[in-house]
Amino acid sequence: MSADVTVEEVRTALKDVYDPEIPVNVIDLGLIYNIEVDDESRVHVEMTLTAAGCSMGPFIAQQAEWAINEVEGVKDVEVNITFDPPWSPDSITEDGRKLLGLDD
Repeated sequence: MSADVTVEEVRTALKDVYDPEIPVNVIDLGLIYNIEVDDESRVHVEMTLTAAGCSMGPFIAQQAEWAINEVEGVKDVEVNITFDPPWSPDSITEDGRKLLGLDD
């Protein structure tokens, strides 16, 4: 019997996923737009990239999928990349801003 998967568990797993060009995880970069977990422990994530032409996009999405699959109880994972709305630096969390040296 597996425990129900929570959005918070998925969010925590995604904190281990990084854009290889930026030393901040995808959560703190503001790249994750939505996380949904259904009644059957299937996870759906909507994410974006810092730039539409980012060649690392498929790699980052694959890393996200692998990280989520490590969460106990997850049955299936779907990671979709969207550019609507486009990412902006305003999406970076306070922790992310500190890591990037953007805060005073």
